Amino acid sequence: MKRDENKTYSLAVCGLMTALAMILSYVEFLIPIPLPIPGIKLGFANIAIIVILYIYGQKQMIAVNIIRVILVSILFGNITAFIFSMSGAILAMLLMIILKRCKAFSIRGVSCAGAVMHNLGQILAAAFVMGTSAIIYYLPILIIAGLVCGLITGLLSSIVVDRMSGLNSNDGQ
Repeated sequence: MKRDENKTYSLAVCGLMTALAMILSYVEFLIPIPLPIPGIKLGFANIAIIVILYIYGQKQMIAVNIIRVILVSILFGNITAFIFSMSGAILAMLLMIILKRCKAFSIRGVSCAGAVMHNLGQILAAAFVMGTSAIIYYLPILIIAGLVCGLITGLLSSIVVDRMSGLNSNDGQ
């Protein structure tokens, strides 16, 4: 495939993954979690984000994730949801990029760390918006939930990456 065709193909796949992440975000929005703790979500939209990181690289992952957060916030949320989501997304992306680069963690480990960091970012944003640090008491529960949901998301992401790895000769760097 020529270089320009490869760029076009990569752009198309990133567009499709953005749409997939948005659909998964919406589906997740519709699924009630029967827990009295606010902020616990399955994080299935992160499957698309992790797949983009491992197949196409960090620049594409950042673009897809930021576009997803903005569009989902506009369509299904509000300014507070945007602040919480973007705070969590930025911290999660930074850590996932670092952990992928150091190659000491599997996709599952990167996903778990990203989920926990996303929860930390949301808690910090909530503490700032609410003007109280009392919300920090939710953090241990959110860390456990992040590890569990991050593991599930990581397992699903690794399956997708394995299946997609032959579609693109780019190594994600």
